[in-house]
Amino acid sequence: MSDLGALLRKAREQRGYTLDDIQEYTKIRKRYLEAIETGEYKVLPGSFYVRAFVKTYAETVGLDAEEVLRLYHRELPQPPSSETAIPEPMIKPRRRSVQHNDRWGKFAVSLLMWAFPILILAVIYVYWTNNKDPDTRELNPNPPISTETASPSVPSETPSVTPSETLSPTPSIEPVTLTFVKKVGSVNYYDVTPGTGHQLKLVVYGRAWIEVRENNRNGTVKFSKNVSGPDTLNFDLTVPLYVNVGRTDLVEFFVDEATFDDGNASGSTKYIFTPVAAGASDGTE
Repeated sequence: MSDLGALLRKAREQRGYTLDDIQEYTKIRKRYLEAIETGEYKVLPGSFYVRAFVKTYAETVGLDAEEVLRLYHRELPQPPSSETAIPEPMIKPRRRSVQHNDRWGKFAVSLLMWAFPILILAVIYVYWTNNKDPDTRELNPNPPISTETASPSVPSETPSVTPSETLSPTPSIEPVTLTFVKKVGSVNYYDVTPGTGHQLKLVVYGRAWIEVRENNRNGTVKFSKNVSGPDTLNFDLTVPLYVNVGRTDLVEFFVDEATFDDGNASGSTKYIFTPVAAGASDGTE
């Protein structure tokens, strides 16, 4: 067991929590929690998730998460290779476009050279018109009186409008709820309430086949191909979505921040997520 794992386990036991309790509170799978306590970080999907899971675990058992990450920084895996390998191919295309960028740079310099005198003339014109206004107002004193009498009516109306506009769009935000309805054949049916404004997020940790259709298995195809993780797919949940996953153990499902236990099966699993208005779900479709 690692020093970090021993610290987290001791804090958990002092609070009387089991790993099942931590899994319920944090929505982190129990096997990941066991891997953190034993120091077997290779079981977790990646270094980013290691730090995120450790921080969530520490906060749940009452520890200072930032202090824990700082003290055990050397023990946690570092992600140098994955982050440095990505910018390299982006440097080469930039070298190809150096001449193109130089042309645009010369054009921008010449444009600024022409725009600068125009800007000076505009400033002089504004200054001249502003200085001319007092003379014209002294010649005709009646217009200032009319503008002063009209101005109180305008601000008197605007404050009455702005509070109503700011106070009206304050609806209460209901937390999203995933409800298992039934299983027909190999398809699992879930209701999502409230039924608007949500996204279905698929977090892929390895290579898996993903198929997403509208309404049912015969609906319009929104996505259909093999995905090599780590990767994240997002779909607007405005209509029922049919999801077919080739490797369920390599994919986690989220609706906004809500998730559920998909059984972690290694085979194919099918789902239908249906947005339902609050109070309208009765377990039937």
